[in-house]
Amino acid sequence: MKITKLGHCCLIIEEKGVRIMTDPGTYSALQNEVRDIDYIFITHEHQDHFHLKSLKTVLKNNPRAKIITNRGVGKLLDEQKIFHELLEDGGVTECGGIHVEGFGEKHALIYKEFAEVINTGYFFQKKFFYPGDAFYNPKKPIEILALPVAGPWMKISEAIDYAKLLKPKVCFPVHDGMLKFNQVTRLIPQKFLPPAGIDFVDIPEGTTKEF
Repeated sequence: MKITKLGHCCLIIEEKGVRIMTDPGTYSALQNEVRDIDYIFITHEHQDHFHLKSLKTVLKNNPRAKIITNRGVGKLLDEQKIFHELLEDGGVTECGGIHVEGFGEKHALIYKEFAEVINTGYFFQKKFFYPGDAFYNPKKPIEILALPVAGPWMKISEAIDYAKLLKPKVCFPVHDGMLKFNQVTRLIPQKFLPPAGIDFVDIPEGTTKEF
């Protein structure tokens, strides 16, 4: 499996010749240049994960791409008459031979009911878990974890504890677009995760890492 980080939470996952994009949002722009995308997964409706203008550009460049998301984002797509399929908590689908499961229902708490939306994490090919904006435990063996490291709904200690709870073989930082020049979210996990048996590797913007 190859994972390219375009920025923040916008990734390209490549497996068995299938190319999957996640969360084309406002903290990334490289998605507007990408071609040959087969599927687009959107975890929730916040603009750093779902930016309508960018999504339309991605679809223009990739007219055969299929959008998979939850009913929260789906409602917004319906308003734009953009076709999509739903995959939510407990759901399972196959995308070009890639097994995908949906996990979780709520965005992590920011403050009381502020920005409380549906959030669906996606587990690809029984190895890579991308949780979106939540510390959801799918209670399954995970090889690769996209680890959120910054945001108004979390602190770095929670990120480290989350990785230690899920015990992936390796994790890499996401949800870090607002911290482009802040290395703390790299240095602290690197200090505490390897002693727990979890490799922590970085995927800088525009680069690819093969796992």
